[in-house]
Amino acid sequence: MPPSSSSSPSLSPPRALASSATDPTNPKKPWLLVGLGNPGKMYQGTRHNVGFEMLDAIAEAEGISVSKLRFRAMFGEGRIGNAPVMLAKPQTFMNASGESVGSLVSYFNIPLNQVLLMYDDLDLPFAKLRLLPKGGHGGHNGPLPFALDKS
Repeated sequence: MPPSSSSSPSLSPPRALASSATDPTNPKKPWLLVGLGNPGKMYQGTRHNVGFEMLDAIAEAEGISVSKLRFRAMFGEGRIGNAPVMLAKPQTFMNASGESVGSLVSYFNIPLNQVLLMYDDLDLPFAKLRLLPKGGHGGHNGPLPFALDKS
């Protein structure tokens, strides 16, 4: 369960996130933070839904409501530090999440280097986090549509 927002400090934005907010060439482009998972009670609390849980923790810590349905995703907008962010939890099954995320990226004209995907990776030990600036799907079908789209 995510920490309550009243007892935990705000999350500090990564340097790249913080610096984009002050970049005069890109002053208003939001970051899109996407938690991948599968919708429905059957998948709640499973490792496969860690992306949803991470996004929920960020939303709670930053006071961002993820309650609108847009482009087949639960969606919310807010700020982390000075950076505008959009949070999304695609409500398609994970293997079809590229449809939802692609629509958000296209509609809001979000640069691909400002899209952060959060999902489980069975090749990592439990509770291990790995951040990559870019990469492939690593055998995981959820991010496969994103790995194939090199535009």
